[in-house]
Amino acid sequence: MIYKFGKQALVYMLIVAAGAGLGWGAPRAVNWLKPAYSQGDYSAYYAGLNTNVVVYGTATCPYCKKTREYLRANHIAFADIDVAATEKGKTDFDKLGGSSVPVVLIGDR
Repeated sequence: MIYKFGKQALVYMLIVAAGAGLGWGAPRAVNWLKPAYSQGDYSAYYAGLNTNVVVYGTATCPYCKKTREYLRANHIAFADIDVAATEKGKTDFDKLGGSSVPVVLIGDR
């Protein structure tokens, strides 16, 4: 009797563990399959700029700040466009399909 109860408990624990693992891994698997960046013709966004790196961000975003610090520390010239303060920034951000900042364009990526 105890053996049967222990076996059932073990089966239930394995089912719960498998469900928890699937619940944890399934959303991450989608991100593993997506490319890290998209590639295309972004030359229209560089028109009139002297660089091939553009950062679309906001003044208050900590990730935007870190991105700018990284680019400056590595002596990479970039154009900094505030999507909250400029109309061009807002329209470009919308055209790019941005949902969060920063959006960084580097050449054709």
